[in-house]
Amino acid sequence: MEVFTNAFSVDFMGRYFHVLFGIVWIGTLYYFNFMQVPFFGETDAATKNNAIVKLVPRALKWFRWGAMFTFLSGLWLLWSKYGPSMSDGSYMSGTGGLTITVGMTLGILMFLNVWLIIWPKQKIVIASTTAVLSGGAANPAAAAAGARALVASRTNTLFSIPMLFFMVASAHYPIRSNPEGSPYAMFGTIMLLITIIEINAIKGKLVGPLKSVVGVIHAGLALLFLFFAMLASVSVL
Repeated sequence: MEVFTNAFSVDFMGRYFHVLFGIVWIGTLYYFNFMQVPFFGETDAATKNNAIVKLVPRALKWFRWGAMFTFLSGLWLLWSKYGPSMSDGSYMSGTGGLTITVGMTLGILMFLNVWLIIWPKQKIVIASTTAVLSGGAANPAAAAAGARALVASRTNTLFSIPMLFFMVASAHYPIRSNPEGSPYAMFGTIMLLITIIEINAIKGKLVGPLKSVVGVIHAGLALLFLFFAMLASVSVL
């Protein structure tokens, strides 16, 4: 049938699956940060250990593969919608180029945090807890691994708020570069701020707003408004 073969339908289905996989990924991210982590801090050790062995691996499976397929479908959408403008050099100056690049950068870093930090560190925690429940000794590295995974997870929660805004804005509230402004300088400043936050996810600690769920939500909203104000100041809305 023609409806399944025309370019609009292919683009639409790519967008649909990108949103679907994104719901699985970000929904699980919010479950971890808003529900599981606070619960683990309040429950007894036996309940927590059983959940780490039986519940957490299942949640992490949906989490990491949701991230993977969101990333892959996002690449398809990027090429499908912006491929021609990338080829002719009009990508950043065109409508939506600035917004999608900010959202895409945040999304890619979040994806990398899942697969290169959160999942590897959580495997250490799960293996250590499994050993303890089997009568063995805990892995001395488990506590540090869990702490690192939490910093990366909180960072992803922080990033997710502006990421979702700029992803949606690229299609529904696009920003066009103003030739009289300084879009590249402002864009570079945004990238620098994102890099600083990401470095903390890789090597730092739970600092400032990352220490609490309320704090990370407030910080994410503040980051959203800051980035939007910075881009709007040198762009045509």
